[in-house]
Amino acid sequence: MPRVACAFWLSVSGQGEIRTVPVPEPRDDEVLVRTLCSGVSRGTETLVFRGGVPESQHAVMRAPFQEGDFPAPVKYGYLNVGVVEQGPSALLGRTVFCLYPHQTHYVVPASAVTPVPDSVPASRAVLAGTVETAVNALWDAAPLVGDRIAVVGAGMVGCSVAAVLARFPGVRLQLVDADPARAATAEALGVDFALPQDARGDCDLVVHASATEQGLARSLELLAQEGTVIELSWYGDRQVSLPLGEAFHSRRLVVRSSQVGAVSPARRARRTFADRLALALDLLADPAFDALVTGESAFEDLPRVMPRLASGDLPALCHRIRYAP
Repeated sequence: MPRVACAFWLSVSGQGEIRTVPVPEPRDDEVLVRTLCSGVSRGTETLVFRGGVPESQHAVMRAPFQEGDFPAPVKYGYLNVGVVEQGPSALLGRTVFCLYPHQTHYVVPASAVTPVPDSVPASRAVLAGTVETAVNALWDAAPLVGDRIAVVGAGMVGCSVAAVLARFPGVRLQLVDADPARAATAEALGVDFALPQDARGDCDLVVHASATEQGLARSLELLAQEGTVIELSWYGDRQVSLPLGEAFHSRRLVVRSSQVGAVSPARRARRTFADRLALALDLLADPAFDALVTGESAFEDLPRVMPRLASGDLPALCHRIRYAP
């Protein structure tokens, strides 16, 4: 058993490093996991990397196994897939997903890991945390058969929402993004694509995930009378202007937030966090989700890769990190 592991830390805003960290002996109710791969969410993680978490949100934005405090130094991340090397017999040797940062080995309570179904490869299971966000958003949104729906923002979260909505019967679905290159991703997901100026209006529901005020304004424009925008974007410390004049009130439009930190009120009485994550992993049996993994790097290259992801020099949806055997 390794006594130490290597972990990626944000040392100061905009700069990361690999640190050696101790690995404790697991207790009877814990597991030792060897990481196979982890994922970098280009939205939240790169915002953290840039130091963009507002002070008022430092407590709310803590990841389950975060160490350190915002803005830095901090060990942050939540998309980790590994193999249980020590632990209860039911989990020993199983591939599991955990909301853990980028680290080669770690010990967590056995209850903190979720077995990955045999139908889902580890390389795809890194998307579980983001697909879980999509599941929660759609519990909030409660789309109906035959709805006219747009997803504005074809990033990692928006594409995950679109991929799940593509399974709904009878919906008119369109993925909207300002980057024409996202059309290829939409095609891989089996979803219609449009640039913002070409998007179809008269929508019953718009899910907004572009993290831009232009995208939110366009989302409102795409709504039908009494339609709803589900706001999934998180803007960090940026101020956002929203056009609530003109016909916003007369059309009785709704803007409602959705956030994965709590189970949607629509399912809270009957579903747990574990149920939600298990559902996300089951959905990942669909190979169409592979389109959301757009790059891969070795773990030891993370200090050089993260600045490129944060700046946009390395465009990505989910960037997968591979670990040595």
